Amino acid sequence: MAAEKKQMTSIGQPVPELPVIDVERAQQHYRDALGFEIAWLYPGKEIGAVSRGRVAIFFRKRTPPFEPAIHWVFAEDIDATYQELQSSGANIVDPLQKKPWGLRQFTVEDLDGNLFHFHHD
Repeated sequence: MAAEKKQMTSIGQPVPELPVIDVERAQQHYRDALGFEIAWLYPGKEIGAVSRGRVAIFFRKRTPPFEPAIHWVFAEDIDATYQELQSSGANIVDPLQKKPWGLRQFTVEDLDGNLFHFHHD
């Protein structure tokens, strides 16, 4: 008798929680430079969130030194995404280019050193 494949339940997208020095400052930066909306800020200002479309990011106040988070983000239209973030003042630390591993990508660094590698095949 063949083993039956177990039905898997549906789960949502993971929500990253980034370490930051100041949650409000991070929220404002993501709003102004990356096009997010401020979603909520918990009383005490230790944790908060931003959102953009279906993407949510949490921020948690941390005392330095802390290791920054690194995220890989697929961009359907990498050229348009690059132009948008460049014109909004995002801190692009590695410009858009084709990498030796075949991806066209660029990297954005936030105020706390967290990195986002935007890429497209």
